[in-house]
Amino acid sequence: MPAPLTAQSIVAVQGLGAHAFYTWVRKVPTAQTTKRTKERIRVKTFSRLFGKKSRSPDDDGGRTTREVMWPRDLLVPAFTNARVATYSYGSDWRDRQVNTSLWECGQQLLEVLLQHRQGASERRRPLILIGHSLGGLVIQQALTNAVHGLDYTDIRASVAGIIFLGTPFQGSSEAVYAQWLAKLIRLQEAEGHRYTLLKTLQRECASLRDLLTSFWRSYGDYNMTCFYENREAEYGPINRQFVSRQSATLVGQKMMYMDTDHSGLNKFSGADDRNFMLLLPELRSMVENSRSVVEERYRSKDASPAGNVHWMVPRTVNSLFTGRSEVVERMQSALRNNGLDATKQTRIAITGIGGMGKSEVCLKVADLVRADFWGVFWVDVGRESTAKNDFITIAKALGSPAESVDEARQSLANTKKRWLLVLDNADDVDVDYARYLPSGAQGAIILTSRNPQCSQYSTAPAEALVGLDPEHSTQLLLKAARMPEEAWQSRETQVQAQEIVSLLGSHTLALIQAGAYVAEGFCQLAEYPKKYQQHRKRLLEHHPEQEQSRYRDVFATFEASADALERSGSQEGRDALDLLAVLCMLHSGALPLMVFEDAWRAARRVLRDVPAEIDGTEKLDKMGDLGRWHVAQLPKFVDTEADEWDDYCLKKASARLVSLSLVTRHALGDGGGGLSMHPLAHAWAKDRLEKEQQRRAWATAGCVLAVSRGQTKLWQVCERELRPHVQSLLSPGVQAMLSCGPQEAVLAVLLRCGWALNTMREDARLEQLLSGIYQALDITPSDPSREHVPIWDLAASNMGYMGHAKETVELLEHVVEIRETTLDERHPDRLASQHQLASAYQANGQTTKAVELLEHVVKIKRATMTATHPSRLVSERALSYY
Repeated sequence: MPAPLTAQSIVAVQGLGAHAFYTWVRKVPTAQTTKRTKERIRVKTFSRLFGKKSRSPDDDGGRTTREVMWPRDLLVPAFTNARVATYSYGSDWRDRQVNTSLWECGQQLLEVLLQHRQGASERRRPLILIGHSLGGLVIQQALTNAVHGLDYTDIRASVAGIIFLGTPFQGSSEAVYAQWLAKLIRLQEAEGHRYTLLKTLQRECASLRDLLTSFWRSYGDYNMTCFYENREAEYGPINRQFVSRQSATLVGQKMMYMDTDHSGLNKFSGADDRNFMLLLPELRSMVENSRSVVEERYRSKDASPAGNVHWMVPRTVNSLFTGRSEVVERMQSALRNNGLDATKQTRIAITGIGGMGKSEVCLKVADLVRADFWGVFWVDVGRESTAKNDFITIAKALGSPAESVDEARQSLANTKKRWLLVLDNADDVDVDYARYLPSGAQGAIILTSRNPQCSQYSTAPAEALVGLDPEHSTQLLLKAARMPEEAWQSRETQVQAQEIVSLLGSHTLALIQAGAYVAEGFCQLAEYPKKYQQHRKRLLEHHPEQEQSRYRDVFATFEASADALERSGSQEGRDALDLLAVLCMLHSGALPLMVFEDAWRAARRVLRDVPAEIDGTEKLDKMGDLGRWHVAQLPKFVDTEADEWDDYCLKKASARLVSLSLVTRHALGDGGGGLSMHPLAHAWAKDRLEKEQQRRAWATAGCVLAVSRGQTKLWQVCERELRPHVQSLLSPGVQAMLSCGPQEAVLAVLLRCGWALNTMREDARLEQLLSGIYQALDITPSDPSREHVPIWDLAASNMGYMGHAKETVELLEHVVEIRETTLDERHPDRLASQHQLASAYQANGQTTKAVELLEHVVKIKRATMTATHPSRLVSERALSYY
């Protein structure tokens, strides 16, 4: 039998730099105070906020006083059965030797409390904490630290109430002034003194925000009262409120003001002090209810035998497990809080792309909290059959004759002891995983999924796993490569490892595979990037023989998602695969989805303007024009037969890929959305396609970009996002791209993308593309052929940007000659070539020729175009510069 609960403990924690005794003392004057100098008033004012260095009891400023140390003189008589104590710590901001952090102060308080609560009758004694100013933050930090240690479970369960006196939960803007004052009043600033605690108190301090969030997750339902000052402290001619009401209070907790400034919140003149009369009822209520509050917390805990009885987990934690400490700590905290609240079931959903280590995190967390749960159970819900078998196995372990998932789930829900259930691989977007969730507040559940929508099952904050940070990614790679730790710090090793980490996008499973490839002697660390480029598919399918993941290798984990789409047999699944094929031919970065709407608009115009011939082919006016072949290559979810754009199928396909964590959705500057892929998922999506499938996918992606260009301002607004997609589409050799469809049709795609590169000023990349076209078609700009004029238009523009003025003039003179013999003088293409040639003349220093030709162009345009026509205005403006 546990020892009965005995008297309460009341512990008051001082503020920053406060004297252990005098911080709680009010000197009630019996004689008039002598005058102080202005400088002493300033220093005293800040000392009242941030503490006062040790002083003599006789230092009364020339007056006779009566000391009231209220924890001793007021609380001890009021609570005769309670143990009343004060707690002090080194925090004098004037002391050169003091550089403690808030975490250290909180941990120290925690350890001191533990030291004084060792006996069986002491561990469960109700505890009421009082914190003034920084002391309240020290209490916050101590209790937050307690979440992560089993030794502190009794302290957490025994806290019956907390009173905060002017605690700056969000910092204080006056901390900046005190930090400045500290530098002035000390003769010399000690070298290296960091003012750690003062900096913690600064307004909007990030560490305070994080502390408040962690504290609230664990103790939000505890009994607390926040008192704040309603008077401003005098600082010479300036009055300031050191801690605002907003900073000194907690949402959802009782808040009351005291008629005093900040330094008066922890000093009372006697039992009839108005401010003490506000505090006393709150403290009395906490003391009187403390026994029942603490007993209730222990009731459910005592109902279970100590320790773990059932451990039904498929494997141990991987020896390579690295990083994820913050995620693990948050999950531990949420699960351990479950044991202190008998009315709520804690559920945590952990989501992320395949191979990021969701299951490994669950194994790690389960191992750490094993002693807290009577039973820890694991169910693989990836398939209905395995889920049923696992549930029935659990039921049999509990002594139930269950033959179905529902019966097994009910037997677990009826268990009166604490249990933890892991539902692993909840990845199928067509399955409602709520059917696998047992009820019962005694239990806690962790669910892993690739589907971000499964976060809705969480009652605690959900976790979304992304890649490891660079430091832990490098450590994981070197561990897997079995490199000796003394070699890890070598700069050469670090550089080589970081290159691989970047190449693999910090993907957890891929890093393990890369390390295994090196460890097994297939290549050196420095050689891996080159091997990866040459044999990517082979390397990403390589896996270690021991401690394998569920899917063995990276490609297998992604292929499981594709299998789900193919098995669905739905149009939505087919559209998702079509969209995936387009994305894998472009860059892994965010693709604006508006390109599909723009492609639909242009396709409608092509179908209207380009009649189909009887044999199903189209007759195009010139090289580079779009035709019905280009429209036919667009994905099915771009319904070119519809009279209005309908993005329903596109949105459904996108949502399906997002739900499988194959893509990530983004908000872009065009006001619409975009989709990106992890680099490894992107590589897998391309490598899984057969050669003919890759050619069809390239044609589709190419037509989406080529057809969409110029329809709206998208290509201007989202040029930065679209640039890498054009570059990726054009990364194969020209000969390989021309094999993806009829040569004339593919050339039209290449020319349109070439003009995009020209607009983006990717001059060197465009020159490379044109060189490939020359070679594939066996043509040369030095002898321009008549049928390839659209190519020469693009080439001339590129030559001009590259600074080849003479060659540009020569090429354009041939182009103009061809067009003057084949086109009417009013034809837009002929006028455009003449304008371009005039600009080339000017760049080459042939101003007279430039003016003569441009005057001719302007004359024709004035005769054939309105005064506001953009083309006419451009030529007129160009002429005005000469």
